[in-house]
Amino acid sequence: MPISDRLAQLGSGVFARNDRRKAAYLGRAGAPASGLPPLLDLSLGSTDLQPPAVAIEAMAAQLGRPESAAYCLHAATAPLRQAVAAWALRRFGVEVDAEREVLLLVGSQEGTAHLPLAVLNPGDGALLLDPYYPSHMGGLRLASARPRLLRLDPAAGFRPDFEQLSADEWQQLGLMVLGFPHNPTATTGEQSWLDGAVAKALQHDIVLAHDNPYVDLALEGEAPALLRNPAWRQCGIEFFSFSKSWCLGGYRLAFAIGAEWLITALRQLKGVVDFNQSLALQAGAIASLEQAPDWPARLRQVYRGRRDTMAAALSAQGWPVRLPSMALYLWLQLPPPARAMESESFCAALLEATGVALTPGNGFGPGGEGWLRLALVHPEAQLEAGAARIGRWLSSL
Repeated sequence: MPISDRLAQLGSGVFARNDRRKAAYLGRAGAPASGLPPLLDLSLGSTDLQPPAVAIEAMAAQLGRPESAAYCLHAATAPLRQAVAAWALRRFGVEVDAEREVLLLVGSQEGTAHLPLAVLNPGDGALLLDPYYPSHMGGLRLASARPRLLRLDPAAGFRPDFEQLSADEWQQLGLMVLGFPHNPTATTGEQSWLDGAVAKALQHDIVLAHDNPYVDLALEGEAPALLRNPAWRQCGIEFFSFSKSWCLGGYRLAFAIGAEWLITALRQLKGVVDFNQSLALQAGAIASLEQAPDWPARLRQVYRGRRDTMAAALSAQGWPVRLPSMALYLWLQLPPPARAMESESFCAALLEATGVALTPGNGFGPGGEGWLRLALVHPEAQLEAGAARIGRWLSSL
């Protein structure tokens, strides 16, 4: 049976390819007398840390109520949107209209993937950072847009150089997708970078979408935010998530704050695609914002320790590490003995030999080739043991 050209352009995705490799490894490791070490999965930013107890308690208290089992339309999300508006005032000093400028999302990926459908026509140009998060490219492919990649230079600290584009190239764009703190490079970034993007968006009438699920996980400096720029209502929308800051990834809770016309457009699209999460899950989100505002600060302490431990452990094995300014990941250049390999081949061979799963950088765009992403999602002792496994294999190359 035929499939669309659009679907063919999406490909399988790096996480899907990794998932197949991990499943195959688990099948072999589970065989009697296989001798293979257990899988140490450092490929996904799915943390082992738990959400605040108040969030789970709030969800549990709501689960038995009949309304929690019903479909949830936009109007019923008002309490959560009001809690988001109050959080934005505390966090950024910005007054937000909960009715017109806030939208609940099924994870921030829903927002970044669907926004191009709401604001672009087929063939329209859109700017994307390179490396990029896969759903950012996926959204452009689904909308039949023309991606224009803006390469982030490691030598420049992954700062976006907007002068790479000529004035004519800027005029061909309808959307710009950024995200700082940046996944996968684990770079916090600076507010001036985002302010520069706003200036370009205003100058060339471009929608600016800023994906900001790591806003609370900057280990060095303060994370930039579109909401800190006074012109955000003129051109932009910003996506936030409970997945990273409150460890609620599996509950798929996120929200967007943006210009009324962008929120309205995304809400219209959402209205024909899906409903909202159960009111029980929303209760957990409200409790996180209102009763556990310090949770991200606790997480930062844990991730800082893991970052420092794993960086030291890999360096001791002969793999130099650039210390990231953002929690959760290490963005690693291929180690010296493997510089001639492609990132995906390296990750496949590493998994086969050691049971340690990393994410190949090529899954994040051309600028990711030659790099790997390591997620700090296990305790320090397991990370050190994983580094030892990696080191023994590297010494054999």
